[in-house]
Amino acid sequence: MIHLRPATEQDQKTIERMIHDAGINPMSLDWQRFVIADDDGKAVGIGQVKQHGDGSRELASIAVIPERRGQGIASEIIHHLLAQESGVVYLTCRSQLETFYNRFGFRKIGRNEMTTYFRRLYRIGNIFARLAKTEMLVMKLDRQRTKDQ
Repeated sequence: MIHLRPATEQDQKTIERMIHDAGINPMSLDWQRFVIADDDGKAVGIGQVKQHGDGSRELASIAVIPERRGQGIASEIIHHLLAQESGVVYLTCRSQLETFYNRFGFRKIGRNEMTTYFRRLYRIGNIFARLAKTEMLVMKLDRQRTKDQ
């Protein structure tokens, strides 16, 4: 049975390995921001929300080990992380994942809606994405919390 827990310092190497194995952005992997999907003592998924210098917040580093993909673990991690957020949350992803993130309320945005950080990342990221025959998207979720949430 999966349960979500805050990462500990001992999880840092596992986080780095899972990010490497998933082939996603290896920057800003501070264990203190991560949540771990744990199955009987084994990390099977991870994710974080990180804050950038311009104040923007990003849902990032969502990864699940290959043998556990398609079981809803990433969705559990995302729901858990977003439940702790208010205001605007961004993410970057390959275009193939757009419909997956639409389910959580994220929508693709144009450069005019991006913060300075995401405009720069979008420009650089799409150079590499084109080599992989894909497109990098920036998506946005605007979560206005009420006192009852």
